[in-house]
Amino acid sequence: FLGVMPAYSAADDALTTKLVTFYEHQPDSSVPSHQATVLLFDPRNGSLKAVLDGSVITAKRTAAVSAIATKLLMPAFAEVLCILGAGVQAYSHYDIFTELFTFKEVRIWNRTKEKAMKFAKSVNGPVQVCSSAQEAVTGADVIITVTMATTPVLFGEWVKPGAHINAVGASRPDWRELDDELMKNSVLFVDSREAALTESGDVILSGAEIFAELGEVVKGTKPALPEKTTVFKSLGMAVEDTVAAKFVYDSWSAGN
Repeated sequence: FLGVMPAYSAADDALTTKLVTFYEHQPDSSVPSHQATVLLFDPRNGSLKAVLDGSVITAKRTAAVSAIATKLLMPAFAEVLCILGAGVQAYSHYDIFTELFTFKEVRIWNRTKEKAMKFAKSVNGPVQVCSSAQEAVTGADVIITVTMATTPVLFGEWVKPGAHINAVGASRPDWRELDDELMKNSVLFVDSREAALTESGDVILSGAEIFAELGEVVKGTKPALPEKTTVFKSLGMAVEDTVAAKFVYDSWSAGN
């Protein structure tokens, strides 16, 4: 797939387009499944100001949005973090989640256990490698799914009541990470209603009702409901790349 994600932010005085290539299940695993480039333009005349590493920006901004959702939606006493998947997004989520939150235990599961072992050895803190997704999820307060799954890997019967889930993978209308039980028995938050109803298999195929966009919670027009079991379905929005790219460019321009 080749994705094109243009956006303009008047507030940030920024105009960008992100180009994303996505190749599923490549035999050469040294090449990421997703590769991206962000083009930053001058909104006044359309001239190109910068070409930025979109893969880094995508990884960082996606994890940052998950962290915002978690700050608002996670239970009051969250001690156990679980990550399903061990790719680029697992690393970026681990970095920001361990920086912003204090978890007593971090667990990881990956379909290929070697990748999970490599992850545990390469990050800065202690990580427990689990032999099954169920083992990793059981009793976890915050769960992050960053897999390449096309059928559910996380099931509602495993999930602790009141847990918060960041569902980041399964970005196609026929792909799933979460089962119907979890989708229908949780309070569902999304980054964009429009995108979720056309792009997210977890939302479309389960028929789950969207309670709110994350922006509505940030603005205070919808409640967060951290006492409930919550799911944040993250698909990513072009404006996130725009704001991040402008932030990087401004920092670089200022010599920082």
